[in-house]
Amino acid sequence: MSEWIDILTNPAFWIAVLRIATPLILGTLGVLWCERAGVLNLGIEGIMVAGALAGWLAVYLGLPLWSGVAVAALTGAVFGLLHAALTVGLALSQHVAGLGITLLATALSYFAYRVSFPKVNTPPTITPFAPMEWLGIPVLSAQTPLTLLALLAVPVFAWVLYRTPAGLAVRMVGENPQAAEGQGLSVAAVRTSAIVLGSALMGVAGSFLTLSAFNAFFFNMVNGRGWICVALVVFASWRPGKALLGALLFAFFDALQLRLQQSGGSVVPYQIYLMLPYALSILALVLVARRAAYPQALMKPYRKGER
Repeated sequence: MSEWIDILTNPAFWIAVLRIATPLILGTLGVLWCERAGVLNLGIEGIMVAGALAGWLAVYLGLPLWSGVAVAALTGAVFGLLHAALTVGLALSQHVAGLGITLLATALSYFAYRVSFPKVNTPPTITPFAPMEWLGIPVLSAQTPLTLLALLAVPVFAWVLYRTPAGLAVRMVGENPQAAEGQGLSVAAVRTSAIVLGSALMGVAGSFLTLSAFNAFFFNMVNGRGWICVALVVFASWRPGKALLGALLFAFFDALQLRLQQSGGSVVPYQIYLMLPYALSILALVLVARRAAYPQALMKPYRKGER
């Protein structure tokens, strides 16, 4: 018990929780925005990898850090546009298209890294974002600006989704595309823009890993975070506020297992804590999915004029 108290009262633990949660918050918001428009984007895992490499490589080649973030967002948007062309334009299976995007983006990223650094065994490094010590707020001051961006994005996305015509259009095409078409909206245009925006946010989520959490790119650094974001959207019932809560909850258990693994003093094998965040994600899917008010047109291709 004393070990748990020491961990939970240590500011470094909560700093780690917020740091781990940052890419999950950004990625979950990206998935949520796509799914609110009725499109499942399983390309997030690969898009995060591509964003991580593109942002890091841009900074390594001399661009400023925020330009690296912009490059990562643009990279994500390009893959999102491809996903939209397959799922909206051609009305192909959203599952298959998303998995294809993940495989394509991941393979292209690894290939680009090998071509750029063919004889390098140790990944080159950059100078990442510095902590915001000037902020003067406990825990948050130890984070980088991308974490603050992720936290601010949650209320902004909620406001846009529920208080603006753009958000109403996204929700309408995700619930009843026929009604949206009857109101003069282009379902294809709204869905495409939603996928591109959501994918850009996924690219930014990936760039956090190389421009903030670490200072280099290495293989498997995304490590399933994209799939966790997909599960967190279900856990959050497609609501931005609950998405933030889910990301923080997952990060809490992830940071906890890291601390217990480092301490080595727990009577419970650390592998139990290692699997706990993932087990909770599966449990959330089982318990929440049945009563979640999911978008009614989710994963349903729409062709103009069909009823």
